[in-house]
Amino acid sequence: MLYYSGFTRRIGDVDEGSTVTDFLPAERARGITIQSAAITFSWPPSSANTQPPSSSLPRSSVHHNINLIDTPGHADFTFEVLRSLRVLDGAVCILDGVAGVEAQTEKVWSQASVYAIPRIIFVNKLDRDGAAFSRTVKEVGARLGVWPAVCGVPWWNAEDKLQGVGDVVGLRGLRYAEGGDGKQVDAFSLQQLERDNQKLAQELRKARTALVEVLSEHDDEMIEKYLEADEDHLSISSADVIESMRRCILRHPQQIAPVLAGASFRNVGVQPLLDAVADLLPSPHERPDPEISFGGSMRGGLSQLLSGKLSVAAAAPSKPGKNLSKDKASFALQNLEACALAFKVVADAKRGVLVYVRVYSGSISRNAALWNTNLQMTERAPRVMKMYANDAVDVDSIPAGQIGVIPGLKATRTGDTLISYTGANPKVGPPAPMNSLQLRPIDVPPPVFFVSVEPSSLAEEKHIKEALDLLLREDPSLHVSLDEESGQTHLAGMGELHLEIARDRLVNDLKAKARIGNIEIGYREAITTASTEVTETFDRDVGGKSSKAGCTALVSPSTGEEQGTTSTQAHTSSMTDDNRLIVSTPSLHVDGSSVDAEQPGLPSHLPLQAVLQALQNGVSAALARGPTHGYAVHSTEIKVIFDPSKDIYPNTTSAALSSAARLAVQRALKDSATASETLMMEPVMLVTISVDEDSMGSVVHDISSARGGNVVSLGTEDDSSAAERSAINVSRIYAPPDPFAGGHAAAEASSGGSALRQVVARVPLKEMVGYLKHLRSLTGGRGTFTMAVDRFERMSTQRQRAVSNEMRGDYT
Repeated sequence: MLYYSGFTRRIGDVDEGSTVTDFLPAERARGITIQSAAITFSWPPSSANTQPPSSSLPRSSVHHNINLIDTPGHADFTFEVLRSLRVLDGAVCILDGVAGVEAQTEKVWSQASVYAIPRIIFVNKLDRDGAAFSRTVKEVGARLGVWPAVCGVPWWNAEDKLQGVGDVVGLRGLRYAEGGDGKQVDAFSLQQLERDNQKLAQELRKARTALVEVLSEHDDEMIEKYLEADEDHLSISSADVIESMRRCILRHPQQIAPVLAGASFRNVGVQPLLDAVADLLPSPHERPDPEISFGGSMRGGLSQLLSGKLSVAAAAPSKPGKNLSKDKASFALQNLEACALAFKVVADAKRGVLVYVRVYSGSISRNAALWNTNLQMTERAPRVMKMYANDAVDVDSIPAGQIGVIPGLKATRTGDTLISYTGANPKVGPPAPMNSLQLRPIDVPPPVFFVSVEPSSLAEEKHIKEALDLLLREDPSLHVSLDEESGQTHLAGMGELHLEIARDRLVNDLKAKARIGNIEIGYREAITTASTEVTETFDRDVGGKSSKAGCTALVSPSTGEEQGTTSTQAHTSSMTDDNRLIVSTPSLHVDGSSVDAEQPGLPSHLPLQAVLQALQNGVSAALARGPTHGYAVHSTEIKVIFDPSKDIYPNTTSAALSSAARLAVQRALKDSATASETLMMEPVMLVTISVDEDSMGSVVHDISSARGGNVVSLGTEDDSSAAERSAINVSRIYAPPDPFAGGHAAAEASSGGSALRQVVARVPLKEMVGYLKHLRSLTGGRGTFTMAVDRFERMSTQRQRAVSNEMRGDYT
């Protein structure tokens, strides 16, 4: 793409490590994308003779500015894809013509559906032996739940080698010079093809008929064009077909996906893909209104806010008898110069910390004061730049709809909203509620693997902490925690490769002198019997001031069922790890007043909500470490009995209440563990394994016997949800025949579908460490799998003993 647009003078190659967007040493060594890279180019090239805008010409004939983000495909780097999807307007889904729709493709496709991103599909690697375009097209319908609209068909020569593509929309053949750079393309009209290559001409006619029919099912205007053309599929203009397809793609949920064919290694079919990007994918102005929240509870769209349809005055906190007038609210909106989302932070060795932003309104200029609405602080943007992979160019401003980079921001993190506001005080920011305006944040998946990070010496401790802080700003899917008992620092991530890359970055790039421990699993701990009521009193000087508070607590194993309570004096809240907190206040009404007029109620500086929050904070702290193994407590019900006459003292503070609750719950947990030994719980993964029919037996046996897992379901790779199966009838999908009689195409014909089978199982996470290598050895390299955290389950006595022995270093 970069070569044909004129941005680069040579085509990069993954095998040679010469690609533009995969510039990290780790990416070039492994031949994979690890970090998403942004680059801007123009299509058509500026040197091309582009026509002025006209309704009769396709959009691809007019100059377009394209911001391209190259994202990873590996499951361990899902967050890189998520944060890129958050700021994209459209996406190109690249499929392997040999492997078809893979498990990770489904995952990313569903993530794109959450953000309502229009997508087109490019079937790549059709030059390789075993490539099956027809099977891949049908898998798009079966696995992704959309109707594939074939816009390009492979053009095979007499030796069944890929020589070009057939353009179904333009009814022409595009033949590429063999061994060339892809710039020399010979175009053949349908009439020429009927004389010289009747097979391709006939297939183009079939493909055009199928394309018009699938569009007619989802677009009423296409039916009108079809009737105007006297029901001749071929006489409908290419411009009408493109416009119909564009309308279908921009509709949510997307039900039609254009499919193009090519082989990027042979430089075949890339220009039609670029034309499709310009013709079919939306501009920033055609995307739905970005979601925002402000004033704590107000939600809506950014353009609604800027146009005055959302009431700013209603969201602004006001003093009694005073409201924000409409004129002041309008003035507040007029002063909003820019609104942007920081979606990526990178520590560059030469330029320092770079913050990638997507601007949604206005423009960010150099030296602008930016208010971070998440951190409630002002940062200065001394320069603004456009990134070209690892190169940067200074610009005067970043306008709305564009992606740019701001260097020098000291605290901004991934997912923060930045606004530029005229006349804002740098210390206190814009007036409320504009100071709380936030764009939709980026969801961060929870980490499941972790390693220990230990400094080589005490002198290195500060440097390692700074390096870890920088790593977390770059990648929020990493998580750093401190084990208080052992003093170890734990670095958690999404998978083995993710942590391996993070370790390399820490030691090699950030020069941290640290020892990295083996990958560990985050277990949980559960009590097995209820404790007695425990009362603890916290009495200590805090900050030079005496502070005292009491608390009564008892713990019991959670049944997993929500048990409703008829008492209005009980406040129930769900906590992390399936824990439940019940705060019983028998002497208080719901509003915090005393039931008995003779008994003292809550003091004025401790309203009921503050008391409940303080107790919850203390309970959370106590649950962070189990009484026996030191793991976080899981599946426990905590009951706190709060009586102001006994637990509140003249010098009681919120911090003292939290500490009292923590001490009481900790002692209750120890009492329970003394009465009956606690159980360990381990994370269990829901694993989806794709294997061929011949290997399925050995894989299922390995999962159920050697790894202690249980198989949930067995099915074919073409199985999909009931809703998708009812919506997409695979037998009605048009796909041109593949020229190969053998390979997986023959297997598909004999089996009536894909020869791949899908095994869904629940397996302990510990058994999945290093599983990919084992799976490949079982399946001859053809097996793949994806996994997600399902839940925590109690370990058997035998497994718990084995894990405990391993932790002590006893492997007997």
